[in-house]
Amino acid sequence: MTTPLKSASLQAYRLILYRRALHPELFNIKSRRVLTHGEYEFEAWVMPGQHVMRFQRDTVCATELITSGDLQLPQRGLVTAMPCAGEKDHDHPFSDDVNYMTTIQTETLPENLYASTYEELVEFGQESEALMHFWNDDFGPCVSILDSQRWRKEVHAQSYHLLAAGGIVIRSQTIFEHA
Repeated sequence: MTTPLKSASLQAYRLILYRRALHPELFNIKSRRVLTHGEYEFEAWVMPGQHVMRFQRDTVCATELITSGDLQLPQRGLVTAMPCAGEKDHDHPFSDDVNYMTTIQTETLPENLYASTYEELVEFGQESEALMHFWNDDFGPCVSILDSQRWRKEVHAQSYHLLAAGGIVIRSQTIFEHA
């Protein structure tokens, strides 16, 4: 596989942030989890190479989507959309007492490093009882993993999307918090 093909597939990935919930019919959801804790609700969905996380407190809703961009997505409630390639930090206050912060990091790995990273992250996902979905592309095994920890006033979530075509690894660390 050539480098331009690798970067082209990575370049398709975006993080999209909404000020509303997204409808599940837009996605091919493979695994789902809902956590209600104190004053907030957190919902996570995992799909092949994608995830959705929704944080809601009272009437304030924040939704993060990481996708390859091949979906017809609503524009209503869109806060921002940014490419995942490279390293990025983003934060956004949704109200005086609900805040969102994320860090995204991507890399393309040679076959041997991809294989060891895949094994390490699958083991992590199993140990932490994370949401996981496995599939194969034309180049080998792929996995999407979403792990979350709830706290009294915040949720911490880590996602990992490993795509054998191109040896792509997309990592995100997100915090949803309220006052």
